[in-house]
Amino acid sequence: MLGQRQELRQGQGLVITPQLQQAIKLLQLSNLELEAFVEAELERNPLLSREDAEPGGDAGDAPVEAAPADRAEMTFEDGRASDGADAVDARSDEIYGDAAPGERSSDRAEDGAQPGLNDWSRSGSGAGMVDGEGREQPDTRELSLWEHLQLQASQAGFSPADLGIALTLIDAVDEGGYLRGELAEVAERLGVDLARVERVLTVCQGFEPTGVMARSVPECLKLQLVERNRYDPAMEALLDNLDLLARRDLPALRKVCGVDGEDLAEMIGELKALTPRPGAGFGGEPAQTVIPDVQVRADPAGGWKVELNADTLPRLIMDKRYHAAVSTGARTDGDKTFVAECAAQASWLVKSLDQRAKTILKVSSEIVRQQDAFLAFGVEFLRPLNLKTVADAIGMHESTVSRVTSNKYVSTPRGVFELKFFFTAAIQATDGGASHSAEAVRRRIKTMIDGEGGDGDILSDDRIVELLQEAGIDIARRTVAKYREALRIPSSVERKRMARTG
Repeated sequence: MLGQRQELRQGQGLVITPQLQQAIKLLQLSNLELEAFVEAELERNPLLSREDAEPGGDAGDAPVEAAPADRAEMTFEDGRASDGADAVDARSDEIYGDAAPGERSSDRAEDGAQPGLNDWSRSGSGAGMVDGEGREQPDTRELSLWEHLQLQASQAGFSPADLGIALTLIDAVDEGGYLRGELAEVAERLGVDLARVERVLTVCQGFEPTGVMARSVPECLKLQLVERNRYDPAMEALLDNLDLLARRDLPALRKVCGVDGEDLAEMIGELKALTPRPGAGFGGEPAQTVIPDVQVRADPAGGWKVELNADTLPRLIMDKRYHAAVSTGARTDGDKTFVAECAAQASWLVKSLDQRAKTILKVSSEIVRQQDAFLAFGVEFLRPLNLKTVADAIGMHESTVSRVTSNKYVSTPRGVFELKFFFTAAIQATDGGASHSAEAVRRRIKTMIDGEGGDGDILSDDRIVELLQEAGIDIARRTVAKYREALRIPSSVERKRMARTG
């Protein structure tokens, strides 16, 4: 029989309050998005004002609640952290919770994953936006040119160091798809040879759209012609003399290209079919100037000093005296409810901004501590690092760390980087000891192969695996093959053939 009845059940569940949703949203916003959000709140809430502005009414000496101090910092000496302004405390759980909702499986790095960053190539996807029920929604907007290039770089088989070089170069690409900036400056900033930067650029210039990351119009057109197998000495001469083409000096062009009028007309037609601005038609928002959220500088006493960028911190206050005045003047229930909601929202927003700043500083400081060798010696010294390592070290949830590192930038002596730049894959040790960076293993493989002698000394991939495991490095054969191919080293069969033929 069917019937109705009442039952009482007891259970546990995670309730996502509107305040927690707001705190999560604030944490993952970039500083530009946060500024827009704060402006909207200032217009909506009469009890909020900027700290450097006059509060509503005659505030006088009225007590106010304010956002955090703009000089919160941490210093590192000999690998130890010390608080510069009591900026880091244990109150993050009060806002973000011990087990933040919606953690993505990609937040956890797997040892066998592609060397590089932890699925951050889709910029801003470290944590999706939170809907009204607390569920994280995927970012369905069209990828920008830079995100598209970052995604390809993360899948290109780069070593962690080369991936860092590639991402630095991608940051210097303009809206048209051209690389703006000197390679020598990039090499000096990252502490690597210029030849290595040029090799990475060559790989990046093979990304889609064809012609991207060229340094000039002729180079952009050349990349497209090479892909079409139409780049020959005559076309090279034409690209070297585009000024003559602009002046329509066809006789001079026929002479320098060594072709007749019909061939020249065909060549010019081929150029017209190319795209001089390969990135112009790509989706996404135009590039915006990056303003770092965190600044890292060398401490004269040794180590590094990490501090928040005061220019990116909204300084809000709630005027309690004005609140008292409007509360007294409220006559209807609707007015009283509106004033109470504004007061609660203002108080929570100020508190959330405070904790957001402290959480960013806390995560950034741990990343700097983990990657201090990179700051001192260059990109070759990036350590294996994932979200879980940072989260465990500072007592936060991985999803919170993921949100902090999305769309947040740090200014260092080696340049400005997104925080997710510092996360690189690791290869586990066979004895359970410290992990080995993928770059270090890659270099060890190259050293082994460089030390090969004659035909009988050629090392197969299986033999390389055995030697690495004897050295305490747990690695699969397919990973060795992938690293060898990324280094452009032929297989053992090809190397034996080459050794026989001299």
